[in-house]
Amino acid sequence: AARVTSFNSILLPRIITMMKLVTLAALMGSTSAFAPAPVSRSASTTAISETKADLQTLAAKANPLVKYFDPLGLADGEFWGTSNESTIGFLRESEVKHGRVAMFAFVGYIVHANGITWPWPMTLAGDPFPKVDNAPEAWDAIPEAAKWQIVMFVGFLEFWRESQSGTHYMSGGKIGYYPPFDAKFIPGGALNLYDPFSRNAVMTDEQKERRLVAEINNGRLAMLGIFGFISEGAIEGSVPALKGIISHYDGDVMVPFGTSIFPDIPALS
Repeated sequence: AARVTSFNSILLPRIITMMKLVTLAALMGSTSAFAPAPVSRSASTTAISETKADLQTLAAKANPLVKYFDPLGLADGEFWGTSNESTIGFLRESEVKHGRVAMFAFVGYIVHANGITWPWPMTLAGDPFPKVDNAPEAWDAIPEAAKWQIVMFVGFLEFWRESQSGTHYMSGGKIGYYPPFDAKFIPGGALNLYDPFSRNAVMTDEQKERRLVAEINNGRLAMLGIFGFISEGAIEGSVPALKGIISHYDGDVMVPFGTSIFPDIPALS
């Protein structure tokens, strides 16, 4: 109860303040690699290519203050010998994925920092979920089998996205799309992670475009936010807005497997 009260009275106001600050920082420091292209070119067609012109068009919608800003020239690159359009597709898909993971991570960090866990046992042996002060400690405290399950599950999700999406995002496919699981693969029915509540079917193209811009901006903010949490936990005082709020983490956040899955590899220990 004390942790929840502390969160509501101390941590939440500071988080809101920090999010406003990092939003401004994101606007001032964004690059075209993370500037989304339009979802649709007309009311009835969807964009099937990613070009520098597409980035410039939607950059103004995502960041009205800065608009198009590409100091590193990433929008002109041709990674791995592919075309410029393929490279832009890769960069945009990468940002969407990282943004979604960061949004989950941001909320998850707050949950763990307040000692909130599932009420049921974590393992078949009856072991409870660990109560910790920050998310990295939770990772260190779970069993090795749980770590393997997480790594393999994420790997499967990535495999499914790459193999079951039809046209690849580097070849004009839809950015951020995730193919549903067919009922023949998932016992009990299909699961659609991309649109679980079937809301896209009733949205107009304009609504979809606005929501895409919102998701990208929220993902950018979440990436900055979770790095703020991790930085303050590793180096106290490195994020002034979180000083005294985020507890110190004694482990090495840059070596998550050092004392875990691969303990016998010197480079990771």
